[in-house]
Amino acid sequence: METASHIALHLGSLVITRTVVTTWGIMILMAVTSWLIGRRLGPDPGMLQTAAEGVVTAIADTISAVIPDQWRRVFPFVATIWIYIGLANLSSLVPGVHAPTGDLSATAALAVVTFLSVHWFGIRIAGMRKYFRHYLTPSPILLPFHLIGELTRTLALAIRLFGNMMSLEMAAMLVLLVAGLLAPVPILMLHIVEALVQAYIFGMLALVYIAGGIHFTGSDRNHGT
Repeated sequence: METASHIALHLGSLVITRTVVTTWGIMILMAVTSWLIGRRLGPDPGMLQTAAEGVVTAIADTISAVIPDQWRRVFPFVATIWIYIGLANLSSLVPGVHAPTGDLSATAALAVVTFLSVHWFGIRIAGMRKYFRHYLTPSPILLPFHLIGELTRTLALAIRLFGNMMSLEMAAMLVLLVAGLLAPVPILMLHIVEALVQAYIFGMLALVYIAGGIHFTGSDRNHGT
């Protein structure tokens, strides 16, 4: 049950939490920014286009280094995860805004989406029969261990991001309460660095899990190259 401090508004019997409001705000920001950048692309890029191209290139290079044959298929999902979590982690810098990733329900949703994406890409690339067959190799006896591993890593994804962001916000708040305005800049910089690091770790783990789900297809399939 949500506490009053986490509730943003009531729509009849429907309760809208601050996490949901912030999440939708970030989604709208990403959509509008993408639209503005996309409609103004040109051979002579400005600062905004240059920054966007730098982010896209960095993400594409990272993904292609892990999944060279299938990176184009995986890119939209992993890039969205990276950018969303980065913005969500940084949103707590806005006064009065609570980072969605400091809410276990939000990080659990991200972990579940990642879990589903692993199977989605695996099935799309290898085919359903070949993909699910890998759970029985090298021996069918290992099937329960494969299933337990899938569940535990999904749970670990959710708890890791939630715990790190919640502890980061609490540490920053405690330091500011003790030091007041004497140390806001170092704390601010620490928060930014840690928020970006946590986004990178989550996205990288998602990428590694997806790569692990499709690695058994071999290099004979070159879709997306």
